[in-house]
Amino acid sequence: MPFATPSSDPPQHAMQYFPSMTTALPSESGEFRRVLWTGLYSQVVLMTIPVGGDIGEEVHTVDQALTFTSGIGLAQVGGKEQDIKAGDMVVVPAGTKHQFLNKGPTPLMLYTVYSPAEHKPTTMHKTKEDGDREEEAGIDEPPAWSQRNKKQNEDEGWVKAS
Repeated sequence: MPFATPSSDPPQHAMQYFPSMTTALPSESGEFRRVLWTGLYSQVVLMTIPVGGDIGEEVHTVDQALTFTSGIGLAQVGGKEQDIKAGDMVVVPAGTKHQFLNKGPTPLMLYTVYSPAEHKPTTMHKTKEDGDREEEAGIDEPPAWSQRNKKQNEDEGWVKAS
């Protein structure tokens, strides 16, 4: 399943389809982080945590829901720990310290939904170190259009209240 390069433009009013997300990721994705889609209020990102690796302890100003598709690991969220495996979901509320560690013999694969967006729409980091460098340099920032509130989007005609 090759992934198309996402657009940096605001999303079109059209379906975005990603087949076999819970079954095909282990053989099809290998980058540490790859943005698949960025919307006005959320963002879908694939992640691969290598054997013995982790995402790095962090705190976001956005909500995050992570769904694990392969591997086993350990979630550390808000001072609590939870073993995780394929099929599990972990929600990290904005402002909560978190870390995810791969504790198994294979890569820990997941897709995550940020709300609102956390990364540049075209982000693709081969390694955690690449991601850390871009974040520290201010290169991996979400676009302004993905940080607007509902009223701003309605006033600018991006969405209509029904």
